[in-house]
Amino acid sequence: MINRTHRFHGHASLRYVYQHGRTWRNQLMSVRLANNERRTTYRCAVVVSKKVSKSAVVRNRIRRRIYELVRQETSLQDRPLDMVITVFKDSVATMPAAELSKTFSDVLAEAHLEPSQTNTRPHVMIEKKENS
Repeated sequence: MINRTHRFHGHASLRYVYQHGRTWRNQLMSVRLANNERRTTYRCAVVVSKKVSKSAVVRNRIRRRIYELVRQETSLQDRPLDMVITVFKDSVATMPAAELSKTFSDVLAEAHLEPSQTNTRPHVMIEKKENS
């Protein structure tokens, strides 16, 4: 489970992400991201509808698995993002951890959040020329 500071509190915050965020999706889940300059770290919510599974036990298992993937993702640690992950299939509850991790990483890669791009940005220095 992720820390309390990284979770949403109230529906108004989620409403902002749904209205202003961009969405990336695959067959199992979608990730909606919105920048939040008022924060210093990310916030995350996982939405699993009753249409996915009628059982609360299964829905909570899916939530816990996704939250664990988010907690382990290093590219999100110091980014002011609001993120809502919506799960579409109940197979997320039983699929192997490696396959689920790969699927989640692929969605983040589409959103340009994978560590290889965020941590290795080239720094370019521009020198000013003096007019003499």
